[in-house]
Amino acid sequence: MKRLTLVLVLCTFTLQAQRRRAVNPPEPPPPPPLVNLLFGAALRNLSPDNVALFNNGRRAFIDQRAPETGLGPVFNGRSCLECHGVPAGGGGSARTVTRIGSYVDGVYDELTNLGGSLLQSQGTGVNGERVPTAANIVARRRTPPLFGLGLVDATDDSTFIALAAAQAARNDGTAGRVALVQNILAGMKTVGKFGWKAQVPTLSQFAGDAYVNEMGITNPLFPSEVCPSGDCNLLKNNRVPVLNDDGTDTNAIADFMRFLGEPPRGAISPDSIAGEAVFSRIGCDSCHVATLQTGANANPALNRVTYHPYSDFLLHDMGPLGDGIAQDGTGPREMRTPPLWGLRGTARFLHDGRATTMEAAIEAHDGQALPAATRFKSLSAAERTQLILFLRSL
Repeated sequence: MKRLTLVLVLCTFTLQAQRRRAVNPPEPPPPPPLVNLLFGAALRNLSPDNVALFNNGRRAFIDQRAPETGLGPVFNGRSCLECHGVPAGGGGSARTVTRIGSYVDGVYDELTNLGGSLLQSQGTGVNGERVPTAANIVARRRTPPLFGLGLVDATDDSTFIALAAAQAARNDGTAGRVALVQNILAGMKTVGKFGWKAQVPTLSQFAGDAYVNEMGITNPLFPSEVCPSGDCNLLKNNRVPVLNDDGTDTNAIADFMRFLGEPPRGAISPDSIAGEAVFSRIGCDSCHVATLQTGANANPALNRVTYHPYSDFLLHDMGPLGDGIAQDGTGPREMRTPPLWGLRGTARFLHDGRATTMEAAIEAHDGQALPAATRFKSLSAAERTQLILFLRSL
């Protein structure tokens, strides 16, 4: 009898609980996160040997240099990570460097005799450089992210040449051009892909160039120290007058960049999908090309890989938005199309970081991009929202 009573009580309790759940159904469990936050991870499909090279390169990338290990005599940072750390190692940051030049009577002067266009703001035993009175052009350049650049490095020059030709054939006023720059290792000019002016052709050269110009670390590709403000007598303050790096570290940093994965895509929603259609309709994809493919490569992780940088990596005339600096054959108004992948990990926009919102960055576009910016301004509020949600998904 007691057992029967207990069963009846349990059944009654169960029925009451079911009724309560029917009236007030439990909250569904939260969906799993759709955003992969693994910025800074290695490329997929790397061999164990390549993973070892990536990790070794990352150690060199974060290593803090000191005057006793070659830093200076003038420099902008003590490690690569100091500038390339947002939102993860290999990213960018809001930090800017200063570029200078002089434009007088139609003649541009890179001010090589005053130390060149890049200012090194800090020094060891000497003062950091300051803007000279001869400079009438002063520009800031924001530190760009390095994610996925190994895929760009592994893309054939012919791909970018074909892109430029296809854009010219459209005859819509937005055609970019290939930057042909000196490739030190090849001993000839090849396509420039890296830097705000597409002034660097390969990641190996990128590593060597940054090491000497941003940190004062001489290396086999760039064996000469930067003379502070052009005064080579000040090199007597250099603690390590011999070659600072025999190529070990620059090669390691190039490996880190080569095997650094592309930014992971964020959450994709119906609105962000609609936003990409708006992006295309107003002409943003004329320059911000969604899809490219690497060439044939002995490394499977880089062999004919389709990737989505949202850039053509070509030079475009940006009108007044250009930084005014002429560099390695690039005009003062020309800028390389920056890739948009990973944009959601960026807090400041445009080459100088002047824009704090994506909307402001789009509206500031000028020159060949002015028609797209104008069309953006005429979008409805709903279309604008969709477009920004698409950009925030990159």
